[in-house]
Amino acid sequence: MDSIELEILWSNLIGIVTERAKALQRIAFSPVVREAGDLACALFDQRGRMVAQANTGTPGHINSLAIAGKHLVSLFDGKCEPGDILITNDPWLSAGHFFDITILTPIFRDAKLLAYIGSTIHHTDIGGYGIGAGARDVHEEGLWIPPLKFYEKGKPNETLHAIIRQNVRTPDAVFGDFSAQVSSGQAAADHLIALCERYGLEDIEALSDEVIRRSEEAMRGAIRKLTPGTYHGESSFDVPGGDVITLKSAVTVDADSGTIIVDFTGSSPQTNVGINVVKNYTHAYSTFAVRSSLNPDLPNNTGSLAPIEVRAPEGSILNCSYPAPVNARHVVGMYVPMPILKALHQVVPDRVLAEGSGAVWTMQVQGSRASGEAFTSAMFNYSGGMGARARKPGLSATCYPTGVAAVPIEILESAMPIVFDRKELRRGSGGAGRERGGDGQIIQFRLNTEAPWWLNAVPSRLDKGPDGIDGGHSGASGRFRVNGEDVNSVRKLAMNPGDVVVLETPGGGGFGE
Repeated sequence: MDSIELEILWSNLIGIVTERAKALQRIAFSPVVREAGDLACALFDQRGRMVAQANTGTPGHINSLAIAGKHLVSLFDGKCEPGDILITNDPWLSAGHFFDITILTPIFRDAKLLAYIGSTIHHTDIGGYGIGAGARDVHEEGLWIPPLKFYEKGKPNETLHAIIRQNVRTPDAVFGDFSAQVSSGQAAADHLIALCERYGLEDIEALSDEVIRRSEEAMRGAIRKLTPGTYHGESSFDVPGGDVITLKSAVTVDADSGTIIVDFTGSSPQTNVGINVVKNYTHAYSTFAVRSSLNPDLPNNTGSLAPIEVRAPEGSILNCSYPAPVNARHVVGMYVPMPILKALHQVVPDRVLAEGSGAVWTMQVQGSRASGEAFTSAMFNYSGGMGARARKPGLSATCYPTGVAAVPIEILESAMPIVFDRKELRRGSGGAGRERGGDGQIIQFRLNTEAPWWLNAVPSRLDKGPDGIDGGHSGASGRFRVNGEDVNSVRKLAMNPGDVVVLETPGGGGFGE
């Protein structure tokens, strides 16, 4: 396949998945999808290999979707018919917790399977405990949907739909998001069929082979430029409840084969609160850290991910075993790049960041309106400061590595009885250095309700701020207060009318003396 033909076809593929991702975002019901972009959309070939991903989405979803798609294609190989749509939120097969639901649509032209289009989004509610870390095992956390057919021959699986509707608090919002995923997948199918007809393609297998081959060769080429060896990094941070988690990475560069092995042996064991991480999610953020440091312009697909191997001992906090609770897995998962970047600093010192604030601070409120109608917010996120770069300061109120934005407070106030009194940068919270870390932010809110309400809050770094690098200073640690009192709890908080919540997110570490 010559380069011009490949570029034309590749541009079409990227256009299809990106257009569908943006359409999904526009029509989604959940604010965390519609406003914050907590989603992923990707195209898979007949063998379940991710060929192209949209240019919008979050690393934790995108690279987990690559694995989820492969699992679903393997499980339903030869069992799909036109009009079938597949679904799962199995944490160990997909994105790591029940809220992230993957929909995979087989694309048929007449009776011939062409490819698959898949999406993963964070849903408003999935029953159970909620987004917090307080559940004692995975079964307390919500509804577990094994790999099933969500639609069969174009008709809804009525039994499955009824089970889901009965087990969530906000079924209209949940099924509104399902409709967004299903309709965007169907539109993508129409566009891919049109592409094949326009260019005389029987399927996309030859195109997929070429894209994946070139992507893998380019990634191996970037790795071969590095100095061979094993490099170590370590990151420690406190989590809800005050426990300290340590992540250790050994990054081995094999220049002969063009591979990198990231080994997390020695990291903390899994815990009894819902911050454990499945290996898919660990793999997603590990590959993101390596790729963004070495060759960020490469297409993100099965080819460019293939040269990066991720290892984590089973039963560790980065490869937890069933039935570990996982609903707040992002609290640890978003720290995965930090020890990798510290290791890569020894190889490519000008391409990495100092430690940032880590995970976004996730909030979820539940209660009843004056009318008695129940409400449940989708999670809304607040970032601390990003770590400084070698030649630029860290960005304020910006969380590396996630791509999730904050839901605007106007949207939240219009959707539920919440009032924000304060939202501003936390000046001076970034660590000093040749380049300064980004500042965190201060947010104050309360609920305008006469009834008690519940708060799921998942802050981290309340005791220890992010490390600087290369002589840079640490960023400030965070604070979480209710009615002026510091709180550090893993459990869902029972709140009263008039209670005031104040968040002060951490600042990023500085870079250089």
